Amino acid sequence: MGILDRFADIIKANVNAMLDKMEDPSKMIDQYLRDMTNDLAEVKRSTASVMAEEARTKRLVDENQAEVVKYAEFAKKAVEAGNDEDARVFIAKKQELENVGAGLMTAYAAAHENAVKMRQMHDKLTTDIEALKARKEMIKAKVSVAKTQQKINTIDSTNQKARGAMGAFDRMEDKANRMLDEANAMAELNMEPIDEAKSLEEKYALKGSASVDEELRKLKEELNKQ
Repeated sequence: MGILDRFADIIKANVNAMLDKMEDPSKMIDQYLRDMTNDLAEVKRSTASVMAEEARTKRLVDENQAEVVKYAEFAKKAVEAGNDEDARVFIAKKQELENVGAGLMTAYAAAHENAVKMRQMHDKLTTDIEALKARKEMIKAKVSVAKTQQKINTIDSTNQKARGAMGAFDRMEDKANRMLDEANAMAELNMEPIDEAKSLEEKYALKGSASVDEELRKLKEELNKQ
């Protein structure tokens, strides 16, 4: 894969699409920035190399064109001096340089195109990095808020479970109260009925004991009189 193809993949990368694939952007964004910065460093080095190649081929083209002009002038001077053979030599050299120059122009055109593409990729990646840096804190803040909301949702779910448990406890307490009331009612039903006659018997038995005492007192009084 050529250098342009290799770095074209970097330029095609969409920052938003990459972030969408991250399970936790707040943890991944710093790593992604480091990776992009490393990519930028490599793109920068490669761009500098391609631009240097462009400059070198441009220099060769300029030097070749200067040589062509020089030998064209020599040929002209030779003709003016009446030295046609010398003019032919200079013309042949000029034509040779022009043929070389055509190849140099093709090489320069390709080098220039590569340099333009690399510079565009360099600038695009730089812009993406700066944009991501500007959004970094915003993204992290959103993730923090989202995590807080998730915690709140979890706590709310726990509270709902607790409310359900309280309802269950209330139902169990009602059931226990009903069981206790039923048990008390059964105990009351199981008690022997009150015998009113026996109650009155005890009342009057006490009165009977009092009349015995009275009779004893009277007996003592009679004995004392004797």
